[in-house]
Amino acid sequence: MNRITNLFNIEYPIIQAGMVWCSGWELVSAVSNAGGLGLIGSGSMYPDILKEHIQKCKKATDRPFGVNVPLLYPDIDKHMQIIIEEKVPIVFTSAGNPKTWTSHLKEHGIKVVHVVSSTKFALKSQDAGVDAIVGEGFEAGGHNGREETTTMCLIPSLKEHVTIPIIAAGGIASGKAMLAAMVLGADAVQVGTRFVASMESSAHDNFKNRVINLNEGDTKLVMKNVTPVRLIKNDFYNAIQEAEDRGASVDEIKQILGKGKAKKGMFEGDMESGELEIGEVASMIKAIKPARGIVQEIWNEYLLAKREINNFMY
Repeated sequence: MNRITNLFNIEYPIIQAGMVWCSGWELVSAVSNAGGLGLIGSGSMYPDILKEHIQKCKKATDRPFGVNVPLLYPDIDKHMQIIIEEKVPIVFTSAGNPKTWTSHLKEHGIKVVHVVSSTKFALKSQDAGVDAIVGEGFEAGGHNGREETTTMCLIPSLKEHVTIPIIAAGGIASGKAMLAAMVLGADAVQVGTRFVASMESSAHDNFKNRVINLNEGDTKLVMKNVTPVRLIKNDFYNAIQEAEDRGASVDEIKQILGKGKAKKGMFEGDMESGELEIGEVASMIKAIKPARGIVQEIWNEYLLAKREINNFMY
């Protein structure tokens, strides 16, 4: 047991990231049933859909699970009300000010975690009263920090400056990466990309198959003047990159971004004109597996790596 497994009452310090269009109740309950912590990705859900996923998740697992709430999306007040009414025990917030909802959620007995990409925002989150933070490095998929700080640099800095538990995210898809993060000061890891390529992920099969066939350099962080996001290179990415290269205005980039592009790509399977969010570590993933198997594989590799590290001692 450590600070995170105690905080969430889970078996393994492995958290499945709440990813838009990929993290429905089936994936979440499978991860929680396997001993990790599953998170529903509410960013792609209307309030009634979120309520449906929470209720189905409660029927599918008697273990703790949570909801990830990106604060930049609409209907946040409705989402939070549903979370409170449904007595969800854990909420991860991201892409916004942690002071906005933390105290309100904690008044209802909910544990709150905020995602940060810098020490500056980690300290603000700690001051806001969150129970833990996710330190998300530049390698991560989806929305990311403008600072481009890697996980290997971010986690030790957070460890030096905050006292609350730290969950490392970005570039972690294996037990060896988990061990590295723990050595650097993390209490747990958050894994996103690896769970996109799971059988229970709600991502379209086209997207899952694209993920397991990526090579190094097939993703890039773009739209740093709008809202930074790491994307797979395709026609949509090319349009964004071309606009940025010629100095397009924020309004023009927003127009290219449009609405529903992430749904079109990740959920509906359009691999060229859709927005495809994924982490750099995708190039290391070569098979679609059950979520339970992924949790166990990461944990077993972590334990083996801990034992093998003694071989490096002089």
